[in-house]
Amino acid sequence: MEDKEKSGKDRDKKQVPLRLSAELYREIAAWAEDDFRSVNGQIEYLLHQCVKKRKGEKEPK
Repeated sequence: MEDKEKSGKDRDKKQVPLRLSAELYREIAAWAEDDFRSVNGQIEYLLHQCVKKRKGEKEPK
């Protein structure tokens, strides 16, 4: 898909090479299947959740 065909949201995404152990990949792949996501989508979702949690913990009460 060319850039002009992608939505603005997709164009802003960065590609990051990631090395995972085979065991971790299998676990994430199984989890992704349970949640009806791709492995990439599952990793992105999990990272997003971690960032939200971290930001929430740093906000003043």
